[in-house]
Amino acid sequence: MKITKEIIKEIKNLRECGHSINEISKKLFISKTTVASYSKNISILPEYISLWKSKQITSIKRKEKKEKEAYKEASKLIRELSNKEKMLFLAALYWAEGSKKDFGLSNTDPNLIRTYISFLRDVYSIDKDQLKISIRIYEDLDKNKCLDFWSNIVGIPKERFINVNILSGKKKGKLAYGMCRVRVTKGGDFLKKIKAINNIVVESLHI
Repeated sequence: MKITKEIIKEIKNLRECGHSINEISKKLFISKTTVASYSKNISILPEYISLWKSKQITSIKRKEKKEKEAYKEASKLIRELSNKEKMLFLAALYWAEGSKKDFGLSNTDPNLIRTYISFLRDVYSIDKDQLKISIRIYEDLDKNKCLDFWSNIVGIPKERFINVNILSGKKKGKLAYGMCRVRVTKGGDFLKKIKAINNIVVESLHI
């Protein structure tokens, strides 16, 4: 859809009157990205501020309600994970984030790293002595703070970390503690099993 001057004017008018980006998008049948772009610096008119704030509160409450409903539904679906389910989850994690050359996985999400290590232990009985931990951080981050953070996540003393790779540049737009890499020593056989699971999943799709 071509964005004409008339449409841009309508976007700005609606925004000034307290309409949300989502409301404008639906009303004018244009993408939310386009609406956000043209309404970025538009201020809500004083007489519509109270209406705009009430919509925000309603939107937040609606979001919280949906999140609670989703959590309740997920809780019914997932009780206690079996080793088979953990193995499939582990394989999916590795498929998305794992190394292609060795049994290593890197990510900035501490919960993902924690889950990955926990499932390695539960499914393959891999203990912490078999894990080699390294982190990658940006030069403006506090090295010791990052080491302490990831040490707490993986449950391994920071003195045992094999490497801290410091990158030039700033952390803007990146996690405050950098990235953690978990590598399993002598993990070739385990990696073959994980790759086999993923290959079988693909074959089952008949594509």
